[in-house]
Amino acid sequence: MTIGLYFGSFNPIHHAHLIIANHILNENLVDKVWFVVSPHNPLKETSSLLEENHRLHLVRTAIEDDSRMKASDIEFTLPRPSYTAVTLTHLTERYPQYQFKVIMGGDSFQNIRKWKNYEFILHHYSILVYNRPGFEIDHSLSDRITVLNAPLLELSATAIRKLIKEKKSLKYLLPEKVITEIEKGGYYRK
Repeated sequence: MTIGLYFGSFNPIHHAHLIIANHILNENLVDKVWFVVSPHNPLKETSSLLEENHRLHLVRTAIEDDSRMKASDIEFTLPRPSYTAVTLTHLTERYPQYQFKVIMGGDSFQNIRKWKNYEFILHHYSILVYNRPGFEIDHSLSDRITVLNAPLLELSATAIRKLIKEKKSLKYLLPEKVITEIEKGGYYRK
């Protein structure tokens, strides 16, 4: 079985994340997508980060009706900050029966040289990169890169958090169940 690992803060998860995961599954590039919720991305500011278990809960809520997707808290048990190479090694040892592919946007891929042990990742794992406007994808880094023209929405978690603070509607940006949980938990209000 091939698992697509979609790493991210998912702060919060929104329809653009879900559309990309669904596209990858529909194209039969993987059998399942695991949303790997990162407690701390070393390349991102953490001050606006919702507590990791709340973000995991929102991901689980968003995908609970789709058996092709799973929320993973694997990085919660690993040393911090979270490094993709460490997580991949851990998952490969824990699940030798699975083949793992990494899912990322062109914006993240552009920063891959800043990642810890990025050469190891490029050498041992296939990378599914979805195009993002304005970001070139350097194919010379690896022959294990597949570029996807997945449907893209101009959504950002930062913009969604701003709307929440301003008490504006989130309708159509997030699954209704996620909106309900955000409102119930009072997330992102401060």
